[in-house]
Amino acid sequence: MDKYTACVWPRLEPFLIGVLPATPPSKFSMHYLRKMACYVRTRDGCFPRLGWHMWRHIACGKLQLEEELVWLYFETFYLLMPRSAEQRLEWPYISILQFLLFLYLQQLNRISLCTSLIGEEWPSPRSRSPSSSSERDNKISSQNKNWDDQAHLTFIQTHLAELLELLVDPGQLSNSGQVLRDSQLTSEALESLSLLLEGSVSHSRTMYPIHKLLSRLPLQSQAGFSKLSRSYSLQQFQGFLQQVLCLNPFSISTCSQSGKKLAWGTLKAKIFRNTHMAPLGSRLLLMSQVCKQMLAKDSEKLNNANIKLHRCSEAFIYLLSPLRSVTLDKCRNCTLILGPVGTSVHIQSCENVRVVCVAGRLTIGGSSHCTIHAFTPTRPLLLPGNVSLTLGPFHTHYPTLEDHMASVGLAVAPNLLDLPLQFGAEAPSEFYPLVIPFKMVEENCEIPWGLPTDYQKAVESREKVIEDWQKTVKEAHLNKVQRWQFQALVEQKFHEWLLETGRRQELDSLLPPALTPSTSVDHWPSSHTSNSGQHVLKDQPPEQAMGRAPTVC
Repeated sequence: MDKYTACVWPRLEPFLIGVLPATPPSKFSMHYLRKMACYVRTRDGCFPRLGWHMWRHIACGKLQLEEELVWLYFETFYLLMPRSAEQRLEWPYISILQFLLFLYLQQLNRISLCTSLIGEEWPSPRSRSPSSSSERDNKISSQNKNWDDQAHLTFIQTHLAELLELLVDPGQLSNSGQVLRDSQLTSEALESLSLLLEGSVSHSRTMYPIHKLLSRLPLQSQAGFSKLSRSYSLQQFQGFLQQVLCLNPFSISTCSQSGKKLAWGTLKAKIFRNTHMAPLGSRLLLMSQVCKQMLAKDSEKLNNANIKLHRCSEAFIYLLSPLRSVTLDKCRNCTLILGPVGTSVHIQSCENVRVVCVAGRLTIGGSSHCTIHAFTPTRPLLLPGNVSLTLGPFHTHYPTLEDHMASVGLAVAPNLLDLPLQFGAEAPSEFYPLVIPFKMVEENCEIPWGLPTDYQKAVESREKVIEDWQKTVKEAHLNKVQRWQFQALVEQKFHEWLLETGRRQELDSLLPPALTPSTSVDHWPSSHTSNSGQHVLKDQPPEQAMGRAPTVC
């Protein structure tokens, strides 16, 4: 077999269903995930499978996250895994290695300062405008990374080293947490990677999870498998993946270009599917610009498909089949009645739509004057930007409804529609004041109307920690050499924190072109002078706010 005849691509569903459409907690950075990977291996009953109680102990007790948020991510991962209705009622235990990958994957929707300012990731190889209407049609999901197959591939390629590092036994890491050159990846770790990757051999249409794909001897040798240790050389395996990674051949862009076009709507409507050729988990149906018509289908072509409705208007649409997921994007003045949806119904940027559904989860963001009649065993997620939403009980029936519910793993209880969860707004524990990063005349340094009580208390508590720190340093009576050594240590830890949280690039982007981070450490514009004249970084956790040199002088 010729070298590198395998093709490996990111699976769609972990990004589409598993990644929540909001900025993740800062505690999901690589720094904390490494600590979690080490911790679970030292506790009985945590490895290789993790239960809810231990995850709550780690996330609430160690990472100081709110329990509602902790349960949300645990529940989302559980929802991603295909299970019957009976299995979903059982108390869940999950693969800890796959869960670590899932938590890392949440970085897909992390918003950088440059993104928020210019509206696109920087630097971006994809920043050019589409030159034709067909290109524009193929990029209908470009603003939603959960559907963007190019973003999925770029994310895996960019973060491959860290994703693999999470699967390595911590005993193979150096004291500084770096992967050793001779580190190995076990077969069990490779199987966990199948959550994210799948592929085929020699462009065959037969698709395999990555661990089954590499069960073929010629590919095993290319990927660095050792028969003696029954494991893979991490360095060689990473190089192998970098060579064979490619776009998902069953992605939304491929479906819109070469999928089977359906004559279900008017001439203006664009409806494509790949369900005739795609394996389970990659079946897509795209419906764009369905306007001013009635459309009713209960076809097997819809079964277990991920469906996206884009820019539909003044339409009545009935899709009465068991579905995997449904996304409504930029639709208005529509009525949509769905068969049971095993995972999520996501409504984004819609206006005056009415949705009737049974779904594993309901998510709504940036939408106005929408009415949703639903049954869902999880709390509906309300993302920022909604106006005038109405939630009501599911109020219809058709003969095969309960059979369809069972086929997608949904039971007739519980129903948590009346317990929506506001998601995406900062809780007090995650709140940090924002400092305008430019030199200005400071006539007024306070927010004119103040902060809500809970948030003000959180800020005051954090400032008290800073004051205590400064007092401790002062009372230590360090001599000149000790102050210098301590200064260097604090600066080192601060730089590590900048890299771990991704804020280094944000600070670097604020520097004038003539300056570099190495020559302007003491001039970062995000520093703030306190009443005592000492510099403190105000938009960071308290344990890092001490990381300025003047605090130890």
